[in-house]
Amino acid sequence: MTTCCDPTTAVNTSNLDVADVALMCKALGHPARVQLVKHLAKFGECYFGNLTDILPLAPSTISKHISILKDAGLIEGSADEKRVCYCVNRDRLQQLQLALGSL
Repeated sequence: MTTCCDPTTAVNTSNLDVADVALMCKALGHPARVQLVKHLAKFGECYFGNLTDILPLAPSTISKHISILKDAGLIEGSADEKRVCYCVNRDRLQQLQLALGSL
């Protein structure tokens, strides 16, 4: 996995197919997931806070939303023994923007 919030990688759109674009769109198809991505993008760095502070949802529900966003590659996470860091995968978001812009 890419290091969380690593801005050193270049955006690659050459291997992005329609199924991949659909996966990202589907992941953003729920208001809670859009809010999570917006919050993490605005935060800009690894977010170590409690995600239940962002959304008034049960931790298990937020965990499911995070899992969907991670599966789509829109957010990344890394963990140590005591905490988890979440951040937006800016390259992946840029790929989505470019793909949607070309429709």
